[in-house]
Amino acid sequence: MTNMTKIDVYAIGNALVDSEYEVSEDLLAQTGVAKRHMTLIDAPRRAELLHHMQGLHARRTGGGSAGNTVVAVAQFGGKAFYSCRVADDELGAFYTQDLASHGVATNLNHMAAPAGQTGVCLVMVTPDAERSMSTFLGATAELDHTALHPQDIARSKVYYMEGYLAASPTGLDAALRGRAIAAQAGVALAVTLSDMSMIQFCRPGLDAMLGVAPDSDPSVALEYLFCNEEEAQVWCGAQDFAEVCARMAPLARVVCVTRSAKGCVVLEGGGQTVVPAVPVKALDSNGAGDMFAGAFLYAVTQGHSHAEAAALGNRAAAQVVAQYGNRLSAESIAAVKAQFAGLAAA
Repeated sequence: MTNMTKIDVYAIGNALVDSEYEVSEDLLAQTGVAKRHMTLIDAPRRAELLHHMQGLHARRTGGGSAGNTVVAVAQFGGKAFYSCRVADDELGAFYTQDLASHGVATNLNHMAAPAGQTGVCLVMVTPDAERSMSTFLGATAELDHTALHPQDIARSKVYYMEGYLAASPTGLDAALRGRAIAAQAGVALAVTLSDMSMIQFCRPGLDAMLGVAPDSDPSVALEYLFCNEEEAQVWCGAQDFAEVCARMAPLARVVCVTRSAKGCVVLEGGGQTVVPAVPVKALDSNGAGDMFAGAFLYAVTQGHSHAEAAALGNRAAAQVVAQYGNRLSAESIAAVKAQFAGLAAA
């Protein structure tokens, strides 16, 4: 970005093209995919899964957890930047164009894409609306610090890190280098835990992102932490929600724990605010948490309270859950924004 307008949210994360399929419980079981989890796969496993999906219609969209979040920020009217990595192939061109079409600035416009395969995520949605993801990282596995734009990080309001990067040594290093730049510039730090599998298998990387690793600087506090209830339970090794809240609250100045149909709880300053959900018939949970974070960060960077931001997040996430696919149309965003404006004015 060449002008000096503040960036609302600068994010770093995986660049993945989603292929989403509606599948039966039986087919999900046949594939051996872990339900509700994100599982990293290699090229042969990807080919095997695609064989199972033969004859099924796939919806193709830009994806990646933080990618979905920055697109949401931009759709609502915020300014967003995304650091990521694609390959020089058709999917990489598709992903780059997808970010551009939503008005998201990116490092992809300033560097040549390497040879290889762009990352993909096979998303299987069962009739209970749960999503089970199999991710072939491809080029994004090599995301590194060359994707960072330090000058853009320094003039952002929020620096947002995707927890999935804890699985990549170079991606984690890049996220932490960006974190240090942001902290030095006084930029608010934000993290999403992303998935239970990251907590179970990549905890040290997440600890470093959150600033709770043994060698972390205790003077650099995390501003925003996003997770769902199940992730929070896994993080704490506890089921009781009151205990989970008590143990999650110290991790950031503001912790948002989403609870599906129960809405979300905002933990802040020793207290908690329960923000009710918008009732919908759930079809597909893919992208709901990413949308919540994007809507929330858009709202807080525009001066709204955390409770108001969570209300917008719940409303936007509900719209994602009520449809198939991880992104909302411009019309849906406009409708959610108009409803929010009416609530905020009331």
